[in-house]
Amino acid sequence: MEPRLTLVTIGVADVQRSVAFYRDVVGWSPAVILDDFAVFDLGGTMFAMWPHAALAAELGVPPEPRAYRAVALAHNVRSREEVDAVFADLRERGATISREPTPSAWGGYSGYFQDPDGHRWEIAHNPGWPLDEHGRVALPST
Repeated sequence: MEPRLTLVTIGVADVQRSVAFYRDVVGWSPAVILDDFAVFDLGGTMFAMWPHAALAAELGVPPEPRAYRAVALAHNVRSREEVDAVFADLRERGATISREPTPSAWGGYSGYFQDPDGHRWEIAHNPGWPLDEHGRVALPST
């Protein structure tokens, strides 16, 4: 298997509400919007949303969403100041901030916001993970 992630799908209560959140609050443009499915192209990685029950059926698990899904999504930025700027924009647009940005034990700076279904997103600056000109993590060679 080649080392790449092509699609992340989250289960949501209301696809149209989630599309509105990611479009209007986060500021992303949807690539596909259907009644029960939507996709955002995040620079080559697809981010999709599908109703909880449909995703649960696909996975073969009970349809009840849990408060903690054991997954955190992350968006890295180039500086602490950019973390603060992203949070200021999210706050102004009405996002729920679940943890304000703070210095981290790993030497960076990060905080969390959540979408209408409780999916947590970390906005982080990690000085050990520089970003290239496309905003992709460019880990130093080992």
